[in-house]
Amino acid sequence: MEKYERIRVVGRGAFGIVHLCLRKADQKLVIIKQIPVEQMTKEERQAAQNECQVLKLLNHPNVIEYYENFLEDKALMIAMEYAPGGTLAEFIQKRCNSLLEEETILHFFVQILLALHHVHTHLILHRDLKTQNILLDKHRMVVKIGDFGISKILSSKSKAYTVVGTPCYISPELCEGKPYNQKSDIWALGCVLYELASLKRAFEAANLPALVLKIMSGTFAPISDRYSPELRQLVLSLLSLEPAQRPPLSHIMAQPLCIRALLNLHTDLGSVCMRRAEKFLATGPPIAPGSTGSRTTSARCRGVPRGPAQPAIPPPLSSVYAWGGGLSAPLRLPMLNTEVVQVATGRTQKAGVTRSGRLILWEAPPLGAGGGALLPGAVEQQQPQFISRFLEGQSGVTIKHVACGDLFTACLTG
Repeated sequence: MEKYERIRVVGRGAFGIVHLCLRKADQKLVIIKQIPVEQMTKEERQAAQNECQVLKLLNHPNVIEYYENFLEDKALMIAMEYAPGGTLAEFIQKRCNSLLEEETILHFFVQILLALHHVHTHLILHRDLKTQNILLDKHRMVVKIGDFGISKILSSKSKAYTVVGTPCYISPELCEGKPYNQKSDIWALGCVLYELASLKRAFEAANLPALVLKIMSGTFAPISDRYSPELRQLVLSLLSLEPAQRPPLSHIMAQPLCIRALLNLHTDLGSVCMRRAEKFLATGPPIAPGSTGSRTTSARCRGVPRGPAQPAIPPPLSSVYAWGGGLSAPLRLPMLNTEVVQVATGRTQKAGVTRSGRLILWEAPPLGAGGGALLPGAVEQQQPQFISRFLEGQSGVTIKHVACGDLFTACLTG
């Protein structure tokens, strides 16, 4: 432990003590599991070694990262990533019966889905997937699955016969003593999704026989009808009594319900917060301060130096900026001689509504227009260019509001 400094004990697991430690080399917080091996049974020692073996195989942003393991004081020490946001079970408990938004549920669910898909790709069964083993980052937006102590690396038979796991998440086939494969993890995934939607477990009982009876009959209360039919159907399919009827992970990821959450996930996790620019950044010449008739914001005027009078160029009635999605700095979009009162942006569209009720669109220029496109691999990078135009064929219709989705634009008329 000379490379680490113990801070405090954060938990006691089935096989040992969990320490929060500081890694001296880079001052990074890590988790170290201390597992005494001297008095362990053969099965317990195998479970401890198995966690190291499994973690070494996995490398995914939604799986707790493994650092190293070593022996010290007759104990196996496993160093791994620290997730400071607590467990998903604690997050759910703190909701105090205030149901989560469907978007939030899917945001968490698709991350667990991706992690489990990565695990299964390596022919590993988790076998103890539950909200207590799903951890959160400090912002409670990124989830990571952990605790692979009883995971099973499948042999060529692709079946595991030992019954392990937390009783509330055990699948019906395990209750019957049948062999199982990845479909038992998918049942547990359904239990986690149900818990996210209902803030309670799908299967609970006062004693184990009563719990097994509930699981075997597939009896659980439906989730709230505030959620979409697609989400409710997904819960039902994951908790199908017959393993063959539970959809494989690849089919779940292909469902429209999950596709948008997956698209948003990769966009959100790759974004960075931006500070408001202190100086005005634009594609065109700056507007002289004090110009009359122009509609400005404080950000537009702040930091613009006063200098000689600019040429008499009619200023636009509005300024619209775009950033994110590859734009490293706010970019002023080209404007027609009109006043924009509302804007919207989606994954592929940018649109605005003018005071007169017309729809203005900003689009990339046609291929070959504007010239000068750099070849792939060029050192210099050009700012994306846009052209503006009014929507054609809008005569007789006044638009009040516009909204952009992933692949569509919708307008509200007056």
